[in-house]
Amino acid sequence: MTEKALRLGTRRSKLAMAQSGHVADAVRQLTGRRVELVEITTYGDTSREHLAQIGGTGVFVVALRDALLRGEVDFAVHSLKDLPTARHPDLVLAAVPVREDPRDVLVARDGLTFAELPDGARVGTGSPRRMAQLNAYARSHGMTIETVPIRGNIDTRVGYVTKGELDAVVLAAAGLNRIGRSDVVTESLSVDTVLPAPGQGALAIECTAANADLAAVLAELDDPFTRVAVTAERSLLAALEAGCSAPVGALADLLDDGQTVHEMRLRGVVGNPDGSSLVQLSTTGPVPTSHDEAMALGRELADEMLAKGAAGLMGERAL
Repeated sequence: MTEKALRLGTRRSKLAMAQSGHVADAVRQLTGRRVELVEITTYGDTSREHLAQIGGTGVFVVALRDALLRGEVDFAVHSLKDLPTARHPDLVLAAVPVREDPRDVLVARDGLTFAELPDGARVGTGSPRRMAQLNAYARSHGMTIETVPIRGNIDTRVGYVTKGELDAVVLAAAGLNRIGRSDVVTESLSVDTVLPAPGQGALAIECTAANADLAAVLAELDDPFTRVAVTAERSLLAALEAGCSAPVGALADLLDDGQTVHEMRLRGVVGNPDGSSLVQLSTTGPVPTSHDEAMALGRELADEMLAKGAAGLMGERAL
């Protein structure tokens, strides 16, 4: 008798379907079983409000998690940055596969880089984190830009530029890479200029805690280095008591000597949306060998940032 197909819950967007398709292929190769994509609409997909207004945290994952808990799907794929930092008691993060490029990228008219944008350029982004850092960078380089809040899928956002409504938009490199649209990128933004969202570029594969057999199979897709890096980043976010729509950037780099990875550097930033004030710090230590060690690294840096006034900056939301 042929085994039942595994049901993979996914959002309906082109990017979500591409991400889930990659995971489905990997699970098919791993198990020899068929994998069916089950499309689910989330609140974040139907609401037209800006993420900063609807809270951001969980708006893209609640419906997928509900489908898991009701047994309508066997496992789900999320963009890790959309996942709430608090652990769900009935679900398990079975795998965090190898991370895509975590950087943000610029898509600008006429092939321009950020430094080449004209004075007063209108730059679209739905992220208070990006607004804070882009405005801070512009201020420090004597530039004047207007950050414009936008929503929509990748094609919609790129369309603002091609139709001449905006001079540029800033997007995640990972999303463009996964749908084969990296050709529209006019500049990859250095993480020294714009730190990404905690977990950006990584995927989260979830199943129910009760389905231990499936969790063990999915764990084969886990990348331990990506797992500890994003755990540290998300621990920083949690310790700052901020959600995924807060103006918080974080990135954990694994440092090597050309042969072996020997240290991890965690960088974090918090800023107000107009970029007039940033708290940006980093810490370096041995590569965490456990979940608890990675969590401790994030909490340590968050404590230092809070001591420097990070909490006050997070309260200043973009409207």
